[in-house]
Amino acid sequence: MVKTKSKSSKSVIRTRCFVLRGKNGKEAGVFTGTQPRQAALKAANRSKGTKSNPAEIRLRERGTKKIHIFKGWRALVSAPKNKPKWMPDKINKPNVKKAGVEKLKKL
Repeated sequence: MVKTKSKSSKSVIRTRCFVLRGKNGKEAGVFTGTQPRQAALKAANRSKGTKSNPAEIRLRERGTKKIHIFKGWRALVSAPKNKPKWMPDKINKPNVKKAGVEKLKKL
């Protein structure tokens, strides 16, 4: 976890940007989060992966050469009992599992 000090001496958790990257190296979208998993969950919610056939999610943190690789899918689940009125009865719940980390030689 990356923390920075603010003027009020409280530690603030920094939001990081992760770029969605294809196997061919083409970078498509940007997802933010404090951890790579948080960004992967956001990407999984937009993917077409299923539990039996998960989509591969490759995220590169901006400013680094590390690629975080996840297997992700979304499942249709019932909404919580205390849901707001505008929320539908069934919602998409993203799931991810970390598959590994790769290092690029150059961008």
